[in-house]
Order: sequence, then C-alpha cells, then structure tokens
Amino acid sequence: MYTELLRIIEGGLQKDSPKVYNYSKMLAEKMNRDGESRMAKMIMDLLDKRYSSSLTLDELSSKPVDAESRMSIVDVYLPSEKDIKPILPELTAAKVNDFINMVKRQGDLFSLGVDLNNTLLLYGAPGCGKSTVAKYIAKEIGLPLVIARLDALVSSLLGSTSKNIRKVFDYACSRPCILFLDEFDAIAKARDDQHELGELKRVINSLLQNIDSFSNTNVLIAATNHADLLDKAVWRRFHTILEIGLPREKQMSDLLRLFIGDFKTTDSFADEKKMSKLVKAITNYSGVTPADIQTIVNNAKVQVVLNDNKALSTEDLLLQLYLFKNHDNDSVEYIVKYLNDNGVSQSVISEMINLSIRQIKNILNKEN
Repeated sequence: MYTELLRIIEGGLQKDSPKVYNYSKMLAEKMNRDGESRMAKMIMDLLDKRYSSSLTLDELSSKPVDAESRMSIVDVYLPSEKDIKPILPELTAAKVNDFINMVKRQGDLFSLGVDLNNTLLLYGAPGCGKSTVAKYIAKEIGLPLVIARLDALVSSLLGSTSKNIRKVFDYACSRPCILFLDEFDAIAKARDDQHELGELKRVINSLLQNIDSFSNTNVLIAATNHADLLDKAVWRRFHTILEIGLPREKQMSDLLRLFIGDFKTTDSFADEKKMSKLVKAITNYSGVTPADIQTIVNNAKVQVVLNDNKALSTEDLLLQLYLFKNHDNDSVEYIVKYLNDNGVSQSVISEMINLSIRQIKNILNKEN
C-alpha cells in the first residue's frame, strides 16, 4: 500500500494522469482483497468520475516508440497460468522466491525502516532460463512484464538511444509493472571499452541515472548472457544478483518430464536404469541448456507422430540428442555405435533407423 500511495503522490506532483489512474486502481484492488471493499469502491467511483472523459484508453495503453524507426520500444507481456515454473537448483530457486517475497512485502519492510531496491540482475549462458525466471516472477507478483525491445531502443541517431531509455523508464514508472531489460549488455557495456563510440559510452550514464530514480518503489529485472561486458557501476545498482547456470543431473530429469508433458510415453520412462542412461548421455555433452532439452524433446515428438509410432521412448530421445549435437556427423555407423553404447538393444536400433539386425551386427563388429 505504501508503494501505491507514493506513486499516486508522485503522479499528482508530476501531473501524470495515467500514473495516478493506474496506481489508484491498483490501490483499490489491493484494498478490496484486504476486505476494505467500501473504500475500494469509493476510489473506483472517483476514478470513473474523474477520468472516464478526460483520460482515453490510448493514453493509458500507448507504448513509447523510437523517433527514427517509429517502432515500439517495449512489449507488454501479461503472465498467465500457462507460464511454467523454472526448474532451478534449490539455492537459486530459494533466492528467486526471496526476491518475490521481498517485493510482495515491501510495505512491511518500509514500515520497519528497511529501504531496499527491487532490482534483480540475472546472468548466465543463453537458453538457461533467464527470461523464464522473469516471467515467473511477474506471474507470482501479479504484474505485467514490460520488456524493453533492444532492437528498436538502440538508435542510430545521435542521442536518441539515451532518450529511448528515458522513454522506457517513464512508461514503466507510470503503471504497476515489472520492467525487464533483456540482453542488458547492449546498453550497459563497460565505459572503458576502447572499441565503443563516445555516444554509446554516454548511454551508460543515462542508464544509471534512470535506474537510480526508478528502482526505489518499482521492480527492475535485467538479464545478460555476457556478464563480463557490464560496466562495474551497473553491478552496484542491483540488490539481488543471480547466475542462472546450466542444469545439473537432477534438473535434467525434471526438465525432461516438464517438456514431455502429457505426450504419451512408453514404459521405458519408468525404468530407472534407462532414465539414468538418458540423463548421463545428456550430461556427457557439455553445455546442454534447458532450451536445448526442449528442442530435443520436441524433435522426438515430431518423429513419433511422423512415423505413426504409438508413444515416445527414451531411445527416441537418445537418437534426437545425438542428431542435435552432431550435425556434422550423422552417419549411420556412428548412430548405431552411439545407441548401442547407451544400452539400446540391436532389435530396437533396427526398428529406429530401418536397418536389418545383420547390418547392425556388421557395423558393431567392424567397430570392434
């Protein structure tokens, strides 16, 4: 409640009608949930009377655009029940939940004199789930995710990138939301990078100023695949910093089950030995991300359907894993040896790649 009141006062002082409207509406909704329905109705009635004619829908929902390209520089993502919960190591998951609870209980913290910035920096390899974490946080907090579009935000016009950054922060500041700066290194590179132009070096100063003025009562999440490129001053602006790394064996099993979903499977998934061999085969390849696992599972599902098979098997996933990681070496001989080394019987290999048992024996004997 403290956050909404501060934002309403700010909007009034700045004569920012959309900001006053959005945060007043959020305050009324929160009061209604807390059992103060009469006061909530009074606020909504006042909003309807004051803003129904003077504040149009376009003023409430229009997105900022780049002056040169006229492209929108933000996308608004509305979280839903379909959003998946990220599968993370226990300690990382606990830190994500701590951040969520910190935002939810900001009023309690404020009343006790604890003033924290709601800022989170996520870093790690591509495809490990940083965007999924941001969407999950938005879902749990119950706010839309305003995603800065870096392709439109970074302008070729002198000074326009800094102006676009300001537009993004002003837009996010005027409504209850979470601002998400993905590919953060594109605008937060170290100022001592000798390869960058002077204008791009000045962008970081604008970014830091906007973060400082934004983060006290708003929620900001940034994500980067290249943490080593970030300016040193950027790190100090974030209260919580988390690495979203490659999945471990436990997460591999959970990810497989998540992406398989309700798709029909064979009994091989109930066989602990076969599942263990599948997970071990995945971990034997370095750098397999959750996004890679999703692609492998989807490729296997496609083949099940195209081949009119009844169900998905662990052997199907082993084959698609090999093909995914060996684009330059998909010879039949190597595939046969790979499947055999991972415990797939010769009869199953024969069915999978349409070779006779005799041909498979010849390949394996040749390898030996």
